[in-house]
Amino acid sequence: MATTGRRIFQVIDGNKKFVGDGFDVTSPMPGPRIRQLSPFLLIDHTGPMPVAPTEAPLGTPPHPHRGFETVTVVYEGYLAHRDTAGHTGALGPGDVQWMTAGAGLLHEERHEREFARRGGTLELLQLWVNVPARDKLAPPRYQNIRAEAIPEVLTADGRGRIRVVSGSYEGVAGPAATFSPINLLDVHLPAGTATTLHLPADYNVGIYVVKGSITLHGNRSAATKQLVVFGWDAPELHLTATEDTVLVVLAGEPIEEPLATYGPFVMNTNRELVQAIADFESGGMGTFPEDE
Repeated sequence: MATTGRRIFQVIDGNKKFVGDGFDVTSPMPGPRIRQLSPFLLIDHTGPMPVAPTEAPLGTPPHPHRGFETVTVVYEGYLAHRDTAGHTGALGPGDVQWMTAGAGLLHEERHEREFARRGGTLELLQLWVNVPARDKLAPPRYQNIRAEAIPEVLTADGRGRIRVVSGSYEGVAGPAATFSPINLLDVHLPAGTATTLHLPADYNVGIYVVKGSITLHGNRSAATKQLVVFGWDAPELHLTATEDTVLVVLAGEPIEEPLATYGPFVMNTNRELVQAIADFESGGMGTFPEDE
């Protein structure tokens, strides 16, 4: 296999944290390479973690968002969502949730009730995705994308599967609607599979290894819970799975605008952040019925 391809900027290990009372998380970003991965802002990888049976599902309590999107890919277990824009949904293995916070909402994510009752293993990936300034205050939107609705492209040897969540790959379009061009690919490669990924040369590109290990361009390696950040000098990524591997390709047209962030708000200016906080504190992002 050829060894030329996109320059590798950095291989990043994640930091451990616990989110809410139900998510044991590894996060390789945000970090020093955040501008090289725009429009992607954050990666939270939950699990794989055991969930003990309980009648009270664990997770995160209601919290606000404005000005960006959350994208959740479930690998094991089940997750439930609700928000103050009136959206509800449950996700299982292979499903993807693409939520647009837009002008602002509160949402809650917990282990799905029946899954919580029986217990099991939970593993999921959540991304935060920026949107252009013109779309920061768009109406909230919720896309609950079932596994069977996500098309697949096979690698050249027919052994690997590339699930196209958004954008297009090899002429196959993904179902998720986005505000800026994004190719989000969920890639499953048996051990020994070698493939070349073709992505727009002007896109920012990263690979996050959910599990397994890969060799890149014949001489660099990355393994479970590591993020690889690439340059813009070639459209090809050459990789080989050295064991059974699942990885996510994050590729998108960069949003070259000022970035102002504070906790769950992602805007363009500090003044907009002040307004977001005021709107949240005044109840402008909604309430759940039990809180009224």
